[in-house]
Amino acid sequence: MTLRIGVIGTGMIGSDHIRRITQVLSGAEIAAVTDANLDLAKQVAQDLPDTEVFGDGHELIGSGQVDAVLVTSWGPTHEEFVLAAIAAGKPVFCEKPLATTAEACRRIIAAEVAAGRRFVQVGFMRRYDAAYRELKAVIDSGAVGAPLMYHSAHRNPDVPSTYTSDMAIVDTAVHDFDVARWLLGEELTAIRVLPAKQNSLGGGLQDPLLMVVETESGVLVNVETSVNIRYGYDIRGEVVGETGTAALADRNNVELRQAGHRAGGVPADWRERFAVAFDTEFQEWIDTISSGTEPTGPSSWDGYAATVVCDAGVRSLATHERVPVVLGDKPALYRKES
Repeated sequence: MTLRIGVIGTGMIGSDHIRRITQVLSGAEIAAVTDANLDLAKQVAQDLPDTEVFGDGHELIGSGQVDAVLVTSWGPTHEEFVLAAIAAGKPVFCEKPLATTAEACRRIIAAEVAAGRRFVQVGFMRRYDAAYRELKAVIDSGAVGAPLMYHSAHRNPDVPSTYTSDMAIVDTAVHDFDVARWLLGEELTAIRVLPAKQNSLGGGLQDPLLMVVETESGVLVNVETSVNIRYGYDIRGEVVGETGTAALADRNNVELRQAGHRAGGVPADWRERFAVAFDTEFQEWIDTISSGTEPTGPSSWDGYAATVVCDAGVRSLATHERVPVVLGDKPALYRKES
């Protein structure tokens, strides 16, 4: 059976996922689209056979032609559409953030708990990257002993003029927070954010930032964000264990040695670096939903935990002080994932 997906939000990320589902992956089709800009939705639908354009997200979710929902709309609308999908009993893939506040995330969690099953998967694609998956396998195997520290870096060549200092935490480092929780298998409990000497290329941004994060067992995680570094989109990750270290390797297929130098390429942006991870993420989601199984990827709890860490990080950015991360009790529905 072909999974019929309805897409809410046909902007850059939504259109990229539509391309992925229709041109790269198998087992799904785009049955419906909508966007706050209906002209944009209609333009996207012109290239999709038998795709219906709906006036809003609620009409799309209620359609009998839609089996599952993909939410790629503006962040503040996520809660509304995710809750509507849960109420309709339809699986929903929500790009991050799950919601823009911890309270909104908790309302989504409460809706799933009341339903007694998972409907939601959150778009933390790094968990589907082959290099990150191999790094997790090394950590879980005990090959480097118990993890003591984890170093993470997230570097962009530049960012739009609309980018703010807070976004280095809530839009950029949020992926580092999630992947650290996943790699280490434990929650983050406190964060301190320190601005470094300001990059003159970043205008008024507090950039770069160094974040020191603590885990339940005492592992220290440091996250560097540097979003005006010009040379490319560079993602780093290294775990320091009791008996060794393991790090993400460079992704070059060829290393050029010429005129006394050696060089390799650096990805231009997030699409180049994580294209295969996005493909894997969606293919696994399609296969899981089509089999009638609950989503197995990042859950509403994961989306909530990342949001709480981000909120604490924004507060720390303002004060440069250590801020606790308080999650509360994890519902049994999500404990079975651990």
